[in-house]
Parts: sequence; structure tokens; C-alpha cells
Amino acid sequence: MTPEGNTNDIDQLNSLLRGELSAVETYEQCIEKMDDDLMKRQLTSLQASHVTRATKLKSRIRAMGGEPDSDSGAWGAFAKLVEGGAKIFGKKAALSALEEGEDHGKKDYADVEDLTPEVRHFVQTVLVPEQQRTHDSLKTLKEQV
Repeated sequence: MTPEGNTNDIDQLNSLLRGELSAVETYEQCIEKMDDDLMKRQLTSLQASHVTRATKLKSRIRAMGGEPDSDSGAWGAFAKLVEGGAKIFGKKAALSALEEGEDHGKKDYADVEDLTPEVRHFVQTVLVPEQQRTHDSLKTLKEQV
């Protein structure tokens, strides 16, 4: 049973989880598009960071008595459409689609005022630094293409 006070935290963490699941899916589509082995390895590393964050979010949600979402939801469907179009137009467009997702993730992680202090601390100290790293790394990759 979910304690009443945790409902908002669990809902927000599930929203962040859906974003991470969407990122994993979108990176997978982009990695499949790439023909440059170095670029594939770099993108796979960024994807792994999103997998790790999704795992941490699932664990935290379970520890709070919640049930983690299992799919990326509406954002995932939108990301698939964007990335599908990017596949047609090339590497730069695919990286732009990933960057758009990273920007969206940064905004999601910045919106934590409604979380309880303990959960906000988890998000800000465990998840946000990795989100910033993947965002910045992707931006650098895109500039190199």
C-alpha cells in the first residue's frame, strides 16, 4: 500500500522514469542508424546512463511502495515519431532528435519543487548530474558532426 504522502513523489518519479525509458528507446533507434563505430560506442555509453537512471528510479519507486511504470508513455510515442523522421534525414537530424530529448529531460529534472525534501535530494544529487553530463556530451557530439 502506498502511504498517502508518497503519492505525489511516486507520480513524479514515474514521470521521470517514463522520460528515461523514452530516452533509452530513442538512443536505440539512433544507434541503429549510425555507421560510425566510434559514434555508436559514444551513444551506447550515453544510453547506458539512461538505463542506469531508469533502474535507480524503479528501485526508489518500489522502496516507496509504488509500482514503476513499464513503458515510456506519450512522450515515448512522440520521441519515436521524431526519431523515425530523423532516421530518414540523416545523422545530424538523428542527433538533433536526441538533443531535443536531452533538453526535455533537463527541464523535467529541474521541476522538483513539489517533491518531498528526501526525494528532491535524491533527484538533485543522483539523477540531475548524470542528466547534465549526457546532455552536455550529446551536445558536444552533435557539434562534431
